[in-house]
Amino acid sequence: MTAAAEVDCDILIIGGGLAGLTAALDLAGRGWRVTVVERRHYPFHRVCGEYISNEVLPYLRRLGADPAPLQPASITRFELTAPGGRSLSAPLDLGGFGVSRYALDEFLYQRATARGVAFRLGSTAADVQFEAAANRFAVTLSGGEALTARVVLGAYGKRATLDRQLDRAFFRQRSPYVGVKYHLRLDFPPDLIALHNFADGYAGLSAVENGRYCFCYLTTRAQLRRHGSIPALEAEVLSQNPHLRRVLTEAERLYAAPEVINEISFAPKTCVEQHVLMCGDAAGLITPLCGNGMAMAMHGAALAVGHTDAFLRGELTRPALEAAYTRDWHRHFAGRLRVGRWVQGLFGGPRLTDAVVGTLRHAPAVVQALMRQTHGRAF
Repeated sequence: MTAAAEVDCDILIIGGGLAGLTAALDLAGRGWRVTVVERRHYPFHRVCGEYISNEVLPYLRRLGADPAPLQPASITRFELTAPGGRSLSAPLDLGGFGVSRYALDEFLYQRATARGVAFRLGSTAADVQFEAAANRFAVTLSGGEALTARVVLGAYGKRATLDRQLDRAFFRQRSPYVGVKYHLRLDFPPDLIALHNFADGYAGLSAVENGRYCFCYLTTRAQLRRHGSIPALEAEVLSQNPHLRRVLTEAERLYAAPEVINEISFAPKTCVEQHVLMCGDAAGLITPLCGNGMAMAMHGAALAVGHTDAFLRGELTRPALEAAYTRDWHRHFAGRLRVGRWVQGLFGGPRLTDAVVGTLRHAPAVVQALMRQTHGRAF
C-alpha cells in the first residue's frame, strides 16, 4: 500500500482565504487529493484592503482563475495624505486591480470545488499532530471529525486558536491594532488607490467591482476605547484629515455595520511550525500601509505548492521540503516585511507624517523605490 493510500487526503489546508484557495486549485490541478477547512460559508466579507498587485495575474491565469469575469477595477495611481491634508501622488509601475473578497473568494471556491477539492465549511482545526512514525498528520476538526494527511498547509489568516496550540511566539504578545472595513459608493477616481493618515492610524480607499469602493482603516484598540465607539472615532479623529472627512460625510455606506477585526499583529512569524507550512498572513503580515498582502498570500501559496508537489512525488524528504520552503519564503518576503514595518514607523503622529509626506512629495524617485521594495514581480 502506498503512503498516499494510508491518508484521507494528500494535503489538508487549514483556511480558505486567498492563500488556501489558490494552493488548493494548484495542487488539485496537479492531481493531488486536497481538503480545505474553512470556518465560514462562502461568500462572506473579510477585513481587507481589496487591492491586488498585477503581479498575481499570470499565476491566476495558469490556474484557470483569471479574475476578469468579476470586472475588477483597474488601479494605476497612488495617493498618500497626511492628517492635515498635505498629499503626494505617484504612478503605480506594475499597477493592480480592485475586487472584493466577497466576490473573489467565492469565485475561487467555485473553481476549486469544480476541480475536485473537498471542503469542510463551518469548521476549524481543533488539533493538529504530526505522527513522526507514520510521516503524516492527524487533524481533529471542531465537530469531532478526524482526518489524516501527508502535508498540512496553515493558511488561516492573521490569528487563530491553532496558533496557541502550536505555541507560536507572536501569539503570546498582545497586539494593539484594530482593523475596520466598509464598502461605499462615492464620487472618487476608480483608477486611484489612496492612503489617508490620521492620528494613530491610516485608511485605504480604492475601487472594487460594480462601482463600489473598499474603505478600510487600521487604528489602535486604545484609540477606539478612548473615543468610545467607531462612529465617534471617525467623527473626532479620522475626520481631522480633510480627505477622510469628505469620504465620511459624502459616501453612501453599503452595509449598516462595518467588518471589524482585533489583534492584528505585524510581529515576525515563522513560515514552518511543527512541520506545518504556513502561507499568507499566517506566515507573516505586511503592513496595510504598503498594500500588498493579497498578492503576497497568493505568491506564498505558489511557493508552498511547488515544494509540496516535489515532496509528494518523492523528490524531497520532509526536512528538505521544510528547508526549501523556508529559504524560498525568506528570499521573496522577509525583506518586504522589514521594509513594511520600517515604513509604518514613519507614520502615525500627525507632525511626523506631515513632515514625511512633505519631504517625499519632492522625491518621486524615493517613493517609487519604496513601492518597489514592498511589491514583487509577476510570477
